Order: sequence, then C-alpha cells, then structure tokens
Amino acid sequence: MFESGRKSVEGALLSAHGQGSVRRKPWRKYGVIYKSVLLENLQYAANVALGFFAYFVFIYIYIRLWGYMYRSPEELIAGYTKEQMIWYVMMTEMLYFGSNAGVVAGEVAKDIRGGNIAYLMNKPYHYTLYILARYTGEWSVRMPMYAVFAVLIGAVLVGPLPHFQWITVPVMALCAVLGITINAVFKLCISLFSFWIEDTTPFQWIYNKLILVVGILFPVEIFPKALQPLLKMTPIYTVCYGPAKLIVDFSLEKCVEILMAQAVYLAAGCALMFFIYGKGVRKLYVNGG
Repeated sequence: MFESGRKSVEGALLSAHGQGSVRRKPWRKYGVIYKSVLLENLQYAANVALGFFAYFVFIYIYIRLWGYMYRSPEELIAGYTKEQMIWYVMMTEMLYFGSNAGVVAGEVAKDIRGGNIAYLMNKPYHYTLYILARYTGEWSVRMPMYAVFAVLIGAVLVGPLPHFQWITVPVMALCAVLGITINAVFKLCISLFSFWIEDTTPFQWIYNKLILVVGILFPVEIFPKALQPLLKMTPIYTVCYGPAKLIVDFSLEKCVEILMAQAVYLAAGCALMFFIYGKGVRKLYVNGG
C-alpha cells in the first residue's frame, strides 16, 4: 500500500503546482503528499482490520502472562499495578502495530538498491521529507483504528485504567505522534546507509529488537536501576516508553521530561537524516549516479 500511491502523489503535486499553491508555499507540497496518501489509504481502511487478529493474540498472551506473574491485584512490580502493566503493553503494541514503521525501512532501502533514488532525488521535494509525509499519511489511518480496538479490548478483558484523566488525551496524542515520527526518522537513517552498504537489514533487526525488549514489552523501571539512566538517553525512551508511560501513569513532571527528550531526539534525528542523505547523494554524483 505504501508503494502503490507514488503515481497518485505525483499527480496531486502536479495539480497543486499548476494552481500555484506549491510555488507560493514550498512546504505545502508535503501537505499535498500527506493528503493524497491519507485519502488513498482511507479507501483500503478495511484491510487494516485484518491485522487486528495478530494484535489480539499478542495482547491476550501478555494478559495471561502478567496475570500469572502478579500474585494479587494490589501487588506492584516496578511501581506498576497489574492493570497498569497490561495497559502499558497494550499501548506500546498499539503503537507498534498501528505505525507499521517497517514500510519506511523497506521503501528507502529498495529505492537506493534499485536505483530509483537517482530519479526521486531530482524531484522538486526533499526525498526524506517525501518519505516521511507519505508514511504519516498511512499511519494516520491505521493508528486511530488500532487505538479504538485497543481501548475496546482493554475495557472488556482488563477493565478501566485507574486514575486515567481524559483531559490529558491531547498531550498523550502529541507524545505518541512525536514517538512515531522519531522512530521513522531513525529507521530511515539506518536505511540510508544503503548508499554504502548492500543490505542494512541486520542493523534494522538490532534496532527493532532493542525497541521490542526495552520499550514495548517492558517499561524502563523494570530494568536494574544502574541501567535506567542509560536507557533514558536512547531513542527507545522517546519512541514507545514515553507515550505509554503518560497513558498509564500521567504526571506533569514526567510529561515535560518526555516531551523535552522527544524534541531533542527529533531534532538530532532529522539533522542526522539530512547529513547521511546529503553524503549519499554526493556519492552518487561523484560516481555518476
């Protein structure tokens, strides 16, 4: 689905360029890309529901697992109640399934290895921002659907989340969007090494497993205290842990801390992304494309 919309995106860009809106506001082109992919994915929204079964199986296993590990509902593990721990895993898995960040890595690596990058880098947009705009248009359809499904499962199988504050939902949504974007940026950075390395899949695998073990399956607090400061200095802290932590145990202090960390990592990740891409493009020019 991520690959099929390239022609429709280019058609939308040509239409907007003909109307003069893109020429007047260069950044508007990425809004056009986003809107085009969003509308296309809305037509295939029913296909997203096919992934609900896999999500449900994962969540049901973890519900049983944590139910076995907690000897009583009042017991705390790493400061989390049984309900909080299960909801934490449900939210991180929701971000994982709903974002489907693997399409970013696959698309970029395929473009570079197949030589299509030589065509795309001469388009009137920055290639990396084009990929991010298309990706955002896709998860904007998937994520709300998985969020609703996750809430329904949680309400039925686990029960309401204790002390949840609806007024904090906009901040949580912002934190989730930043986390998804940071993850996409770093996965894109890894794929951009395809300019020099034939296959970046092993590096993507290592990154994915770190996110899975440290951010998705277990919160930072469950690891030894000596490791926690180190984990908080990695992108893992901002990708999955941060958004899920605010959902299950919101506090203003933690919210400010996570948002500041996300701002730093988003800026650093984008700077690294532009740097690697620039180096790769210059390499292509030197070698004659």
